[in-house]
Amino acid sequence: MAASTQIPPLEMRRDGPPDAAWTLVLAHGAGGAMDAPFMTGLAERVAAAGIEVVRFEFPYMRVRRATGRRRAPNTPRVLLETWREVITALGNPSRLVIGGKSMGGRVASAVADAAGVGGLVVLGYPFEPPGSTSGPRTGHLGDLPTPMLICQGERDRFGGREEVAGYDLAPTIAFHWVPDGDHSFVPRKSSGHTLDANLDGAADAVARFIEGLRSG
Repeated sequence: MAASTQIPPLEMRRDGPPDAAWTLVLAHGAGGAMDAPFMTGLAERVAAAGIEVVRFEFPYMRVRRATGRRRAPNTPRVLLETWREVITALGNPSRLVIGGKSMGGRVASAVADAAGVGGLVVLGYPFEPPGSTSGPRTGHLGDLPTPMLICQGERDRFGGREEVAGYDLAPTIAFHWVPDGDHSFVPRKSSGHTLDANLDGAADAVARFIEGLRSG
């Protein structure tokens, strides 16, 4: 492999107290890096609630950061292996809550049960891509044992409030509906809501969900 395409090593960005009872581990979505404004905004807000937050990048995003060239996401096998690598590196999976933005959170939901993590948080679950005719990606969510919180925009094109109401989902899955939010929680100006307020609300819901895991 040419030097220009070597995959940089895994690095993790941390926010919040390192001695916190719980660590929230977040992966990015398909197009945005771990320091994208959305990722940073959520991480900093949740960390302010006393929860350690760890962010990381999949191999394709590390190469993009190193070269400045956009790349397609890795294969599902590589994405799953990266999540397993991160969980192993952090240790003590029962105190980890894993998830992330869209694709990163969806992949986390596929490894959570086998990894034995304490919980799942997905920020904009990609239930059904716009224009897809294959149906919603909900197969493994019908009997998911791991407690899960999905923060979802009310008008998310990958699954808004009306669409999701018809899905057959496990009772372990809870929702926080982001007012008038799109896939990145951005509301319309005419709605009277703001992105900052929506991020505040989502972060508060995540913190309360994690505190509930500790109480349980």
